[in-house]
Amino acid sequence: MNSLLLGEIIGPDILIILALVALLFGGSRIPQLARSLGSASREFKKGIEDGDGASQDTAPKEQDKPGHPS
Repeated sequence: MNSLLLGEIIGPDILIILALVALLFGGSRIPQLARSLGSASREFKKGIEDGDGASQDTAPKEQDKPGHPS
């Protein structure tokens, strides 16, 4: 049995999904939901880009850890 992939959802399937979303959230909340998803996506991508080089530079050294005898 094949699993349902996002690329396999076409035509009437999309219309049914959109109708269910409209019923669940209401027509006036859909634009607000889309904006919040877009904002979250941008913040996630920004965090990924900022975190690429910073994770190695900001790691505390062994002697900087509290409780470590110097």
